[in-house]
Amino acid sequence: MVETADNESKRSLFIQVRALYEAGYSVNAIAAKLGLGRRRVDHWVRLVELPERNCMAPRLRTPAYFREHLSRRWAEGCTHGRRLFAEIKALGYVGSYSHLARLLSPWRREGGPTQAMPSRRTTCALPRDVGTGRRISPLLAAKLCVLPRGMLTTRQAATVDALKTASPDFATMRALAMRFRGLLRSGSEEKLERWINDAWRSGIYTMQRIARTLRQDFAAVKLAVTTSWSNGPIEGQINRLKTLKRAMYGRAGLALLRARMLRISTTCEHQS
Repeated sequence: MVETADNESKRSLFIQVRALYEAGYSVNAIAAKLGLGRRRVDHWVRLVELPERNCMAPRLRTPAYFREHLSRRWAEGCTHGRRLFAEIKALGYVGSYSHLARLLSPWRREGGPTQAMPSRRTTCALPRDVGTGRRISPLLAAKLCVLPRGMLTTRQAATVDALKTASPDFATMRALAMRFRGLLRSGSEEKLERWINDAWRSGIYTMQRIARTLRQDFAAVKLAVTTSWSNGPIEGQINRLKTLKRAMYGRAGLALLRARMLRISTTCEHQS
């Protein structure tokens, strides 16, 4: 009963975290408001629902390993703890009697064996590669999700088709990814609005998170789509600066780095 109460309390906290995050609160603000650790909040906002508690497989030193035998003997009317302890000891149990008594305690309160703790959750396995027969990795699936058909090899195209057949969510995400590539070149604010709405209505958490992020900074995203300006030149200068810094590492001081930086900036001004 205590464990059930703890689970309900944890689930209630999870619902509060998700509600605040959907309302636009940051991870730090949620952690401060609810008195939770930032790492826990950051993990929870990535989940659609709270996963079940993972349980290790029972071993010989735990009475749960002999649960089937204990349940059968309990149904036959044998509820004496010491007698059951002797029986599972003969079957190889190496734990203590107190562990067995802890397992039997809720059985006595509820009139019989209680439901076992849920085992480790299983996830839907990705299909196998048609060429190698190996299971397709999540990283490969993520890569193929954003590559247009014209950039795929014959083998990659067959893998994409297998993923779309095995996972409707993959098919939806790929369709949205292809549409996003197109709208970046279209310069249409209406198409951007429609894409954000469709991504939110897809019901896929990853796409909903992207849609929410785009909506929060919609003005900047709209300018990126509708104008021809780019931060490419700035990124290029940053890369040149990093190259210089790393090439000089351990060989020169700030004075030479400053001189070379000023030379780059002066050259760029003359070229412009």
